Amino acid sequence: MPQEGTAQVVQNLPRFHDPNLIVGTEGFSDAGVYRLRDDLLIVQSLDFFPPLVDDPFVFGQIAAANSLSDLYAMGAQPTTALNIVGFPDKELELSILQEILRGGCDRVAAAGAVIVGGHTVRDTEIKYGLSVTGVVHPQYLVTNRRAAPGDALVLTKALGTGFVTTANKAGRCPEETLAAACASMTQLNVPGCEAARQFQANASTDVTGFGLVGHAGEMADASGVTAVLEVHRLPILPGAETLVQQGNRTRANRSNREFALHQLRIEGQPDEVRSEFLFDPQTSGGLLISVPPQRAEALVAYARQRGAEASCIVGSIALREDARIVIRP
Repeated sequence: MPQEGTAQVVQNLPRFHDPNLIVGTEGFSDAGVYRLRDDLLIVQSLDFFPPLVDDPFVFGQIAAANSLSDLYAMGAQPTTALNIVGFPDKELELSILQEILRGGCDRVAAAGAVIVGGHTVRDTEIKYGLSVTGVVHPQYLVTNRRAAPGDALVLTKALGTGFVTTANKAGRCPEETLAAACASMTQLNVPGCEAARQFQANASTDVTGFGLVGHAGEMADASGVTAVLEVHRLPILPGAETLVQQGNRTRANRSNREFALHQLRIEGQPDEVRSEFLFDPQTSGGLLISVPPQRAEALVAYARQRGAEASCIVGSIALREDARIVIRP
């Protein structure tokens, strides 16, 4: 659903008032947070979507990593997961579903969590994802609400999965480019989560369907600041710029741009092709971390050492201006 549609629906829902509800639907947080004890919070989220790649096992891995990402954005350790499945069993062999679920199991196990069940419905197309639960001590909970002026913004994965998967569906994506995208999408956001905790990040969110601009904008709104993004700094998947030049854009790319335009200011003349990656909808994207500037380079090095090799500083946080996002070359 487009970002504006989601916002309208959520804003019109009844609000729950419970002293133990730490994070609910407000502020476009990555996951809900509920206090069980003074020293224990549970963090919950879910996500599911149709296949982005042909290999069912890899699709299962991607969908699971994507679902778990919301927990890592909040600083939580995943504990349990439930499968969510839509499957056209009259048209496709059940062996395909088995491979999808096996891929999901692989990523959940890698996260140190367990799958405790799930639910399957007959559908006209495949859909798969997880409902996930994790735990975190209140001291280590990270939200998107506390980005502070002067902070550096760090992104832990390269951009471009939307362009790559779109080109792949059309048969226009080189194998090595798709392989790089799949490697990124199946990687758990453990390095970014650990880095955010180690270097006491002020805020964090994961970059998914609304693109870097959309999720940076949510952080800016929730924190009452302006996010500044520098186009030349963006980490981009190898080969993805060529796919943009060939016109492999998604409908979501266009809707992300349209939603953001009235809330951003563009300074100078950023590279047109690289600028497209600001709006590209990501699947299982990286964490966007807001951290005091004196700790930013160390956070990047820490995340890279632990496998998030694309990690880099992509911008900064400023006092709130007339625009919630500023784009610079």
